[in-house]
Amino acid sequence: GGGKTSCCRTLQQACTRLADASSPASPYQKVHVHCLNPKAITQNQLYGSFDEVTREWADGVAAEEIRNAVRDASSPDHHWIMFDGPVDALWIESM
Repeated sequence: GGGKTSCCRTLQQACTRLADASSPASPYQKVHVHCLNPKAITQNQLYGSFDEVTREWADGVAAEEIRNAVRDASSPDHHWIMFDGPVDALWIESM
């Protein structure tokens, strides 16, 4: 690989270490990474799908991760959702 995961983790650790607990307006806050491998699941599992029979929408893993990341709006912590895996034109175009 090209070291993308290592670079992301290094940046996460640096931002977390530079966080100033006494200053919630600081650009550096504790960083939580929500990591998933988009190639490990189907596109419907990743993004969600619509069932034609029941006419119901089922959220995918990405929607659940976003929901978890924004759950605590009162916290200044940053949340990154990282799609960590081999880049595939099919899933990247769906974003």
